Amino acid sequence: MATANSSAMMQLHRSERNMFSTSDDIVMMKQIQATHVPDGMGVEVNSILAVLTTIEDVLRLSTPNLPGVVHVQKVGSQAQPDAHEEKATKGDFNDDLKRVAYSVNKISCEILCKCSGGGDALATTVAIFNILTNYSWEAKVVVALAALAMTYGEFSLVAHLDPTKPLAKLVALLKQLPDTIEREEMLKPMFDAFNNLITVMLDVTKCIIGFKKLPSQYIRPDMPTATADIPIAVYWTIRSIVACATQIAGLIEIGHEYIASTTDASELSSLAHKVSNMHSLLKKKLTVCLQLIEKQKQDELFQTIKSLFETPQVDNMKILKIFIYAKDNQPPLCFGSAERKASVDVLRGKNVLLFISDLDISHAELSVLYQKYHESRKHHQFEVVWLPVVDWSTPWDEATEKQFETNQSAMPWYSLSHPSFLDPAVIRYIKNEWRFNKKPMLVVLDPQGRVANPNALHMINIWGSRAFPFDSIREEDLWKAETWGMGLLADIIGTPVRDWTKDGKLIFLFGGEDIEWIRKFSKTVQDVAREANVTNLQMIYIGKSHPREKVHRNNTTIVAEKLSHTLQDLGLIRSFWVRLESMLLSKIQLGKAIEDDQIIREIRMMLSFDRSDQGWVVVSQGSAILAKAKGDILLRCFMEFDTWKDQVAPKGFILAMKDHLHALHSPSHYRLILPGTSEGIPQKVVCAECGCPMEKFIMYRCCND
Repeated sequence: MATANSSAMMQLHRSERNMFSTSDDIVMMKQIQATHVPDGMGVEVNSILAVLTTIEDVLRLSTPNLPGVVHVQKVGSQAQPDAHEEKATKGDFNDDLKRVAYSVNKISCEILCKCSGGGDALATTVAIFNILTNYSWEAKVVVALAALAMTYGEFSLVAHLDPTKPLAKLVALLKQLPDTIEREEMLKPMFDAFNNLITVMLDVTKCIIGFKKLPSQYIRPDMPTATADIPIAVYWTIRSIVACATQIAGLIEIGHEYIASTTDASELSSLAHKVSNMHSLLKKKLTVCLQLIEKQKQDELFQTIKSLFETPQVDNMKILKIFIYAKDNQPPLCFGSAERKASVDVLRGKNVLLFISDLDISHAELSVLYQKYHESRKHHQFEVVWLPVVDWSTPWDEATEKQFETNQSAMPWYSLSHPSFLDPAVIRYIKNEWRFNKKPMLVVLDPQGRVANPNALHMINIWGSRAFPFDSIREEDLWKAETWGMGLLADIIGTPVRDWTKDGKLIFLFGGEDIEWIRKFSKTVQDVAREANVTNLQMIYIGKSHPREKVHRNNTTIVAEKLSHTLQDLGLIRSFWVRLESMLLSKIQLGKAIEDDQIIREIRMMLSFDRSDQGWVVVSQGSAILAKAKGDILLRCFMEFDTWKDQVAPKGFILAMKDHLHALHSPSHYRLILPGTSEGIPQKVVCAECGCPMEKFIMYRCCND
């Protein structure tokens, strides 16, 4: 950032030397600087802006309606004449205008008198500066523009009166005004140049006022300065005002003879070019200043957020009102559809779950959270607020807006009315302090605004409504009550596994995508079970963590051939694996050491199975897990039943199977793939099978893979 700013500053200094270092400018500016004796009273910036707004409106409305003429436009305004009439009656506006009215009238008389008959432009310009001697630089240029607007407005008002009315016709005759409608083609070059010059004069004036409005507490020595540039820009703007007034005076005084002249249009164009170059330089400097000031403000707000979280609060309002910023007094929240607006006060004193994501939320992720939300809301009171984190370096177009609105309407909880309500400093805090990086997270704030859990998404995926109030203490307590077994592993599947576990059934939970292995394995196990007279055997296929068409086809084949039970709902298969991954991330988030925690070791083994290209099997009796292995090992164990069936009678089927499986076991190696955006991922991870440190790779995978 510093390097970029330094480069920009060097370019600005080079441009400044080229623009303002001529000997004529130096001599002229000494004369102008001598007239500048501000009295310290000044004119308020808000008053200056109010007057400038009126100037823009007058100039815009005064522009002759000629074909092809570039009209002076007030940026961002579609105000109609009746709106200006309403504004003119307001007391505060009249007060603003009264502050400068005398000087405006005096300058208007000055330019009309001295510009009539081709008076000296430099002398007239210096005379105007003498009138404005006690004003600040920004006030000088605005007052001079107001005088031009009044002069041009009076001319235009008479010129535009209905010529069929006797009074209008007589006034135009007395003033010897040219017929602008009949002579439009001859007038067009002059009015083109006139309007272009007015536009750049307004632009440079806004820049000058922009420097005045810079907050003094953020001004630093390393910022670009316009102290020397602004007086020169003010001079050439007022010099241009004199040139414009000369054109108006010429139209009024000389009438039709004036129309044939083209040299004046060339002079206006030359001035417009000069003032435009000045505007470009000032705008660049002002832009750099605003960027540096905005960075300071963002740093300040970032530190404020950190301080608020580190300081005990009475309630959650201070923190939430920074995170959920009300722009232009608009309600920053909406519930479901954008029509149902709400203020931050609806969250006062409640447990608030901040659902943080970008706009690319998968339907699967949202549907899981949607289900858990409704399940928990039946029993507990809390609120969820979606904070959409948007990268504003990419264009916000109609498609992006539609994507946001679609996500917003699908959520049965509060969300920001618009992503722009999330301040950049808040986004920075979310990314830096909470480690957000695309993958959705759910930060829990207690009624006092303290972070009760840096990401409750994991515990909600595991325990649903039992996780309330979703804080880290509750997460610890829930884990203390858990032991590794089929009850924990497959709880989300519900019936029938829950019933099998309760009844002490021999359960084969298996997965993979190779239908030939599935078919061979299922039939072999069933044949062995019949031969060994095992009547309590149950098998269920749960596919892969990212079930696609292949898993769907496998389900169809398994049901048709009666190979085993299946999970027909692919969403439930996905939830099984999401929950398993959430178990691992929950443990890691709580700071549990991988090597010392049995549940972590078992989960890693399961995730390694899923990441491999082979089938796999977990065997349990009731909740107690008896064995787990890659599919080819389990298949070989059952295909070799003849070698261990004599052990079934003395040992029992289960022990005989385990002993033979152990004899077949050989060291294997596994892959473990964890989300790169997950918080707290340890630097060192050992293989779940052989105990050796695993090598770390970076992998890019499509979200649909």
